[in-house]
Parts: sequence; structure tokens; C-alpha cells
Amino acid sequence: MKYTIYHNPRCSKSRCALDWLITNQHEVTVIDYINAGTTLEQLKHISESLGLGPQHWIRTEEPDYKTHVKGKTLTAEELFDLMIRFPKLIQRPIVLWADRAVVARPLELLIDAITDAD
Repeated sequence: MKYTIYHNPRCSKSRCALDWLITNQHEVTVIDYINAGTTLEQLKHISESLGLGPQHWIRTEEPDYKTHVKGKTLTAEELFDLMIRFPKLIQRPIVLWADRAVVARPLELLIDAITDAD
């Protein structure tokens, strides 16, 4: 099975998930969303695959969250727009395969989800 990881190379949890996928010989496409950015279509696909709205996988400790999101009532589209403008708001790592996805934080969530899928 082929996996896609939305990866931040500066994040230890993201590096750990990528290392685990590679070590366990999974075919992986890496998307460095911090440098490459994301599109609205990608974010909608992630949201659908996770089965969660963006408010459930946005990083709440980021300065951009406190500036642009905290205390405001925003639509999913507005949150997606902020995630595109400020990619550090996207929780990491996110791993997708088939029609599923998981925020792999901690790594055990990824391992359990892949094990359940097999």
C-alpha cells in the first residue's frame, strides 16, 4: 500500500513517523508542506480522510493560532485559508492511505491505524 505523509522535517514526531514507515518498508510519498505549501483541495481531502473538520487538526499552540484563530468563530473554509497562509497551523504528521488518514501523534496512533487496516 502507498502512503502519503504531510511532513515537517524539523518536527521530531514527524521524522519518527517517516522513519517508521520507511523502516517497515512502506512506499511513502513525502509532502514537505511547510516549504511546498498546500492547496485547498489537499486540505479538504485530508479533512475527509480524517473524518474531522479542520478545527480538530489545527495546532493550537502556534503563535499564528493565537493571532488569527483563538477566540474567533471561523468556518472550515476560513480555517483552511489560514492553514494555507500559515502552514505551521497544520498538525503533524498526517499520514494518508487509501481513503483513510491519521494524525500520527503519537506514533502509536499510526501503527494502530495501519495494523487495523491490514
